[in-house]
Amino acid sequence: MNFQEKPKLKGRQHYDEKYVQLGKEKIYDLNCIDNQTKFITAHLLVEERTKKKCYEFLKQIKDTCLNQILAKYYLKKFTGIDERIIFVCDGFENYKSTFNKLFYRIAKLQFGVPIKCKKYGLEHNNNPIERYNGKIKDRIKIMRGGFGSFERAEAFMNLRRVINNFVNPHQELNGKTPAEMAEIKLELGRCKLLNLIRYVAKNSGDD
Repeated sequence: MNFQEKPKLKGRQHYDEKYVQLGKEKIYDLNCIDNQTKFITAHLLVEERTKKKCYEFLKQIKDTCLNQILAKYYLKKFTGIDERIIFVCDGFENYKSTFNKLFYRIAKLQFGVPIKCKKYGLEHNNNPIERYNGKIKDRIKIMRGGFGSFERAEAFMNLRRVINNFVNPHQELNGKTPAEMAEIKLELGRCKLLNLIRYVAKNSGDD
């Protein structure tokens, strides 16, 4: 689901994956969240975390937010004030190499640790994305029958991203949605999901 207005990046970009059971197999749901706005800035459901798929995943952020990332980079380059966008992930090699291919020098990469490791005094954890993934995991647990196909799992995950970003008010955001915090100006009123569907239908054209 694409919109002309792009989300404003206000915090660190945390990215990670969770396992999704599909029959006897496990697939990966990749997500990236802005820790300040709670907006999901990238999402991709994949069978394997190959370099190609990790690139496709993170490139979503470059495609939508490159101007913001470059603005922070040039601020550092010409003034010395380093406010470059920070990405946080675990140490998975394909995540690191993909970041370097897309954002080398223009953004910063830090390595997070699971929530449970925070007690050992490590500086950064990856809890913003872990919490989002945990909510999706809890929702899947109460579903009957699970997913019958990759396409159904993909449709479900895409819908959850839309609901998170545009529909559900967030407790930590004082009742605002992540889209509102990310300064995406869509007047959706109280019936956000219905009005979002109408908006997409109106602006999708014939395709």
